[in-house]
Amino acid sequence: MSFKKIEPKHIEGNVIAAFDNGWGLVTAGTEDNFNAMTISWGQMGCLWNRPVCTVYIRPCRHTYSFTEANDRFTVSLFDPTEYREPLMFFGTKSGHDTDKMHAPGLTHMEIDGCIAYKEAKYVLVVKKLYSQQFDPALVPEEVRTTNYKGVADDDLHRQYICLIEAAYERA
Repeated sequence: MSFKKIEPKHIEGNVIAAFDNGWGLVTAGTEDNFNAMTISWGQMGCLWNRPVCTVYIRPCRHTYSFTEANDRFTVSLFDPTEYREPLMFFGTKSGHDTDKMHAPGLTHMEIDGCIAYKEAKYVLVVKKLYSQQFDPALVPEEVRTTNYKGVADDDLHRQYICLIEAAYERA
């Protein structure tokens, strides 16, 4: 499968649905040592006059150490009807216990010095601009009870606002 480079503003469809229904993979690291995890929380838009993508990762996730250690990583977005089983695998298994580099169902590849997946509909190569841990005092109580029940304050998501350096569409 090949990809063609496109302008980020030419990504088609509803970006809310791209994360919520289609899911994505955040992948950080090098060809020899990387990890990926499924995400369903994210945004794309414009900030500081630049195209950006925002993703959220909890510190307890194995991928967190990879995103913290690397300034650049990828966000691979998938068609909502395809690849549900592999995306579920990447969302429920930890790289601590499982070799996700060779996981079945998806094929990793190098793109612009980062790792992404050949089966993705879109690949965003991103560079961290800003990150911040969620402040427990600012998370609404209804969100705490529905999304963070039993989660320690220091394991709330870290927000990564990233410059979209390049966007690719599967050809």
